[in-house]
Amino acid sequence: MSKYEFIEVEKDTNSDGQIISVFLNNPGSRNSMTWKMGEEFAEAIRSISKEKKLPRAVIISGKNDVFCAGGDLNLLRSFSERTFSQNKKGMRKFYSFFLSVRNLPVPVLAAVNGHAIGAGLSIAFACDLRVFANEGKYSFNFVRLGIHPGMGSSYLAPELLGKSLGGRLLFSGETFSGIDAKNWGLAWQSHPKAEVYAKTKELAVYMAEAAPLALQELKQNIYSWKELDRALKKEAESQARNFISADFRETLASVVEKRAPVFIGK
Repeated sequence: MSKYEFIEVEKDTNSDGQIISVFLNNPGSRNSMTWKMGEEFAEAIRSISKEKKLPRAVIISGKNDVFCAGGDLNLLRSFSERTFSQNKKGMRKFYSFFLSVRNLPVPVLAAVNGHAIGAGLSIAFACDLRVFANEGKYSFNFVRLGIHPGMGSSYLAPELLGKSLGGRLLFSGETFSGIDAKNWGLAWQSHPKAEVYAKTKELAVYMAEAAPLALQELKQNIYSWKELDRALKKEAESQARNFISADFRETLASVVEKRAPVFIGK
């Protein structure tokens, strides 16, 4: 079914198309998020939403033994070469590609089958339900890179985990495991990495047994785009400033020189 370069879309023929899976697939960089991948992801979501017969559930997962390593380094480097206004507009557009998953009118399950970092982790948070890999490493590492959290994470993390735990993960950038996610109530289930996708599909089949119209109405009523939009506007402005800062140039230099960055607050 897939027609994309960095995205794969598969219909589960055993469920008569009731389950559709969308995979991030950028093998050269651990499924890192590029502009092209974002465009393809948004197009895949639009196509699923327009199907005459909607699926009962959608699964978001990753190929290449990983979920998503976050923003592509070359893309991030390009932001440092743009103006504040260009970055502000560009970040909102980039967010909209991947957060379009919230527009799907059916339940969306994230099969977080490996490491998910930064904006990549935000995709999982934007889904309705999540299954994590026990041994996976997960982190909102934005502040460790000299930038404000983005991709809706400053709203999604407190929404799902509360201001205390959500704030802790955002402020510290600390790494947590799939077992942590399960214990915190963030994950519906956690399993060894090799089992995550299959277990998520079992849950999707279970979800598909519920009344589809009721699920679609619930999906419309359970979320508030207004509050998320407000957060996205603030994130875009903050990241736009950060990307042209000396601290972010230090981040890029530290990656090339393979050392820890030294931030000076400018």
